[in-house]
Amino acid sequence: MNASSKLAGAVARMGAKPAMAQTSRLPSSILRSTPIAGRHGLVLSQARNAFAPVMMRSAAQSRGVVAETATAAILAAGKMQGAGLATIGLSGAGVGIGTVFAALINGTARNPALRSQLFSYAILGFAFAEATGLFALMVAFLLLFAY
Repeated sequence: MNASSKLAGAVARMGAKPAMAQTSRLPSSILRSTPIAGRHGLVLSQARNAFAPVMMRSAAQSRGVVAETATAAILAAGKMQGAGLATIGLSGAGVGIGTVFAALINGTARNPALRSQLFSYAILGFAFAEATGLFALMVAFLLLFAY
């Protein structure tokens, strides 16, 4: 009963004071009237502006991962998955180069007289395997940056 009378007295005192004179003793974000920031993509526009001035941001952020719409997000995800799958060709190039030089060591161990001829064949095989790896890397970069 005592608590309810204190509450009623506090409400009556609040009603007697003007609304503008009333201030909160505790700072709270609920009591402050801040405008709600609109979302643009994956980062809030207010947070985007807080990082750097506009001139610096445009110079430093020529290509970004932030997608503006759901369609752009799906397209960006597809590009990154395609580029990731294209880089599997790089591991194939590494395996090919290892196989070429393993065959060179094996052939030289069997017949040391043919070492110079086997070495020239190994260099040719290395060039073909490296070209395959560079082609896979080029496809990955084309998927990421050209389309």
